[in-house]
Amino acid sequence: MKVLWANANLRLKIGLIAMVFFLVLGFLVPLIPHVNPIIYNTFPKNLKVGMGGTLLGTTALGQDIFWLMVESLRNSILIGLIVGVIGTTVGVFIGLLSGFLGGFADRALMVLTDTFVVIPSLPILILMTSLMKGQAGIPVLALTLGLFAWAWPSRQVRAMALSLKERDFIQTAWFSGEGAVQTVFTEILPFVWTWALSNFMNAVLTAIASESSLAVLGLSPANLPTLGNMIQWSRERNAILLRQWNWIGPPVLLTIVLFIALFLLITGYNDYQTKKRGR
Repeated sequence: MKVLWANANLRLKIGLIAMVFFLVLGFLVPLIPHVNPIIYNTFPKNLKVGMGGTLLGTTALGQDIFWLMVESLRNSILIGLIVGVIGTTVGVFIGLLSGFLGGFADRALMVLTDTFVVIPSLPILILMTSLMKGQAGIPVLALTLGLFAWAWPSRQVRAMALSLKERDFIQTAWFSGEGAVQTVFTEILPFVWTWALSNFMNAVLTAIASESSLAVLGLSPANLPTLGNMIQWSRERNAILLRQWNWIGPPVLLTIVLFIALFLLITGYNDYQTKKRGR
């Protein structure tokens, strides 16, 4: 980490600092004892900032806005992380096997991959979340989003595998008796690791954006606090028309800053790796 920080560019440093802040806010701050923000009427309704012992006031349902925002941030990040792990792991695994094995296995895996690439994900996600009738939890929602997070990474990794398998060290591994799976994970995977980390961060960003889009459309689980749902709940109760900026403003601003932080982290890390390889 010291080497990374010493050689990191400004965007990467800002992204790292911002993500540490979000992780602390989403996962450590909730450890402080507080009233469950999901329960209605725990506080007087529509309190302004700083009133009634609250930091950001309360919603029209008597919920503490600050703690509701913290809970929503944690769930949004969890969804993004789960989808990122699914999309990157499955994409890398299928892409490596497809490119390395070739032949019928390659064709079959690419047909499957291309099917998920060409299918428009948003209508399918809308249909699937509608069938769940707003009762899906974080794992189910993340798995649903993860169905469409692995296809593009798989094609990109396949192209890398096709190039790497022609290298001399791969032929040496073959002659030394290593099997296909062992060769993929011990010889090729280390070359893909840097790209996989960058794709993971991008998948997290895309997943949070997708969930927020579904929530604003009213299709995210209605009982699950996320940044997107928090915005949707405030819209449903006319927070904009009533000028309750302390309700709708924090989740909107937090979502924007979170997206910017992830973007800076991704682009800064890519630039860092490019300069590192250029040395």
